[in-house]
Amino acid sequence: MGQSFTVSGQYVDILQKRIFPATLLVENGFIQSITACEQAPPVFILPGFIDAHVHIESSMLIPSSFARMAVTHGTIGTISDPHEIANVCGVEGVHYMIDNGKKVPFHFFFGAPSCVPATIFETAGDAINSDQVATLLANPSIYYLSEMMNFPGVLHKDHEVMKKIAAAHKQGKPVDGHAPGLRGEEAGRYIQAGISTDHECFTVEEAVDKLSYGMKILIREGSAAKNFEALHELIDDHPNSIMLCSDDKHPDSLLEGHINILCARAVNKGLDIFNILKAACVNPVIHYKLPTGLVQVNDPANFIVVNDLQSFKVIQTYINGQLVSQNGDSLIAPIEEICINKFNAMPLQEKDIALLAQNYPQKENKIPVIEAIDGQLITNCLWEIPTIENNFLVADVNKDQLKMVVYNRYFEAAPKVAFIKKFGFMEGAIASTVAHDSHNIIAIGVDDTSIVKAINAVIEKKGGISCVKNQEVKVLGLPVAGLMSNEDPFKVAYAYTEIDKMAKSLGSSLGSPFMTLSFMALLVIPHLKLSDKGLFDGDQFKLF
Repeated sequence: MGQSFTVSGQYVDILQKRIFPATLLVENGFIQSITACEQAPPVFILPGFIDAHVHIESSMLIPSSFARMAVTHGTIGTISDPHEIANVCGVEGVHYMIDNGKKVPFHFFFGAPSCVPATIFETAGDAINSDQVATLLANPSIYYLSEMMNFPGVLHKDHEVMKKIAAAHKQGKPVDGHAPGLRGEEAGRYIQAGISTDHECFTVEEAVDKLSYGMKILIREGSAAKNFEALHELIDDHPNSIMLCSDDKHPDSLLEGHINILCARAVNKGLDIFNILKAACVNPVIHYKLPTGLVQVNDPANFIVVNDLQSFKVIQTYINGQLVSQNGDSLIAPIEEICINKFNAMPLQEKDIALLAQNYPQKENKIPVIEAIDGQLITNCLWEIPTIENNFLVADVNKDQLKMVVYNRYFEAAPKVAFIKKFGFMEGAIASTVAHDSHNIIAIGVDDTSIVKAINAVIEKKGGISCVKNQEVKVLGLPVAGLMSNEDPFKVAYAYTEIDKMAKSLGSSLGSPFMTLSFMALLVIPHLKLSDKGLFDGDQFKLF
């Protein structure tokens, strides 16, 4: 750390809204001086980007691998909710993420998961109660209480829920929100319980309503949920209350870019550059009280050098004075890491997912069908006439009614079956052990043979994603909790790109079939989902 060096360029002072040629002197990992000069190279020096809400697990990479890829895009830190691994491995999973993240020069700001399991209508691998949450929040490596998805529990003042929120407030740590569609008086009550952010808004009207109660809004643009187009104008309208996040980002899209891409898109929309950089670099640091600094004198040397303020192509990334990325190459060394997991599922046979018509909910000879929506986590509930063969409900590609299966991976239980549309497959099947929030096995396909093949392929790997097309079976193993790989991140991104192409070749027009699949068991987002316990009505918040 005793290194001393200078970096010159056009210094972007976001707080004072000015840009001027300057030289930064860095000593022992801190900025010792910022000296204005008459001339400097035509590059721009600014604070590194912060992803204000992300589940590292969704990148299919362990934290150290995520960092190796993220720094190439100028990301120096993430507000990271380890909710996914916690649903599989409990508190042990949270500590796994923290410990691995500390092995690389990157700022992982982890939260204490607030909803493990997310609901009582699904089977998770573990649970974290309010006492365990309080213990986690007392840990200096935990910066906040992660998204409080149980908004009905907040509104009804559930004892366990309120204890978790109180524990965060006692430690002086913020509470993240998750309240899709909540408006008006109910939104006010939710926010007044001490919940300060929300990343689930998909209309400006909902966001403005929540902003009026003092909530911060995170504009999300991930691999599945894409809300930037709908919400970007908030950056100029409410510059002190907006942050940018990805929430869930698959390895192929992380390879392409991160928060830097959103900044470029925002500039292209004609938004004010200082407001954009406030959302991307400043507001998360202030809100979460992060020790990263804002590239001021005596701050830690966490900054990036970009070629311009339009494309935000990153030339260099520095973390605590260490050069961690140069010209698109990561300089963070790979870390060898052990795997932790919980996986007890046994292989299936086709008869296990056969569905008698009389055993499925019906109304006037119609069945409930999940309608997936590209770019959204929310689904619709449609009532449609099914296809029946020999008293069994079957998939029908002509109606775009595909069969969906959720299979408990933690202990022996019968798989649950439903029907879904808008995946558009004309052949084959896909399966995954990434299935928010409990991460049981989830699969969608056009016939039982393909579905069972896809499911058994991920069972053989004790976690992963798979695709079946004709006789070909492709699998990407995810041995860390069935969610992540501990392999080289660039190889994982390539392998994911290949299996994603194969999935799309089945006929899907979805932007990210596997990411969309992973949310079809997410019960806390309306309207119709499937868990390992059965078909779930998100509006009534109960099983059919």
